[in-house]
Amino acid sequence: MLHQNKLLKLLTVPVLAVGTLIATAPAQKADAQDVTYLLPAPGFLPAFGPWMLAQGRGYYKAEGINVKFQTAHGGVDVAKQVGAGNAVIGGGIGDTPVIVRPNGIPVKAVAVLGGRSLMQLVTRNDRGIKTLKDLKGKTITALSLQDTTYYALLGMLATVGLTKNDVKAQGAGPVGVWKLFLAGKADAMAAVPDWIGIAYGAKVKLKIWPADDHFKSMAQAILASDKVIKENPKLIGKLVRATLHGLTDIMKDPDGAAVDYVKHVQKHKGKEKQMASVFKLYNKYVYPGQKTVGAMDRARLKGLQDFYVKQGILRKSSKLDDLYTNQFVN
Repeated sequence: MLHQNKLLKLLTVPVLAVGTLIATAPAQKADAQDVTYLLPAPGFLPAFGPWMLAQGRGYYKAEGINVKFQTAHGGVDVAKQVGAGNAVIGGGIGDTPVIVRPNGIPVKAVAVLGGRSLMQLVTRNDRGIKTLKDLKGKTITALSLQDTTYYALLGMLATVGLTKNDVKAQGAGPVGVWKLFLAGKADAMAAVPDWIGIAYGAKVKLKIWPADDHFKSMAQAILASDKVIKENPKLIGKLVRATLHGLTDIMKDPDGAAVDYVKHVQKHKGKEKQMASVFKLYNKYVYPGQKTVGAMDRARLKGLQDFYVKQGILRKSSKLDDLYTNQFVN
């Protein structure tokens, strides 16, 4: 999730003889490289489950890196910091480079965590919304009105001939977006699975409109600068492999992953079942659809960029090869 101007190959750890392990342990510790990883929102959010699980289960450490997560102010801020060299790597949405490249920020998506859209439109069952056309005149909350989840909403509306002027969209922030929906002050929300899980927990009767059925936006992505990709590809490869390992763990066993995730993210202590339910929402709506886990879909990216230019969100298009690389996931 971002603001224009500001949601595989598995690792294998060799089994060493005890004597070898003791002999090499000090060297491994000394060689561990500290890496700052910028996230667009607080790391305790379930959206960052793959990253936290990779850290909790030791996948980064197995690659010889010590990852320290820091929170930036959205995806574009991440891109700016990564592009400026203030952090080696960071997170955004798959189309973040589409937004920032025209502003001279040299970053690419090096992995995409899912083949579908992070955003899902959610409507209340008590508002008489039977088709997307019924959204006309309705109040819809979004993270902000300059965020990719909002742009995905505009894409969905466009498929039935509606524009932003036909709805009452509100940029409500990461808490207000779902609180207004739960309170009945909004008819719909441009949601990520985290917020859908909250709505389910509150027992609100709702309908999920998968974005992929209407407008193909993007999942979360790992971002790196052109400079680091060129000068230190091995480090990017390590970070991508470990993170995708966490992703595939959630895809294969969300219940087991939730247990270890909660152990690592103490803020969710006692909420294993709740976190597992959110992971299952990601498994259903966001993570599927990639022939190679982590790979960018070039045609999907092109379609999004074309839409952004048509809507005036972007002044111009960028070369697709400047926006992503699949070299770390193939």
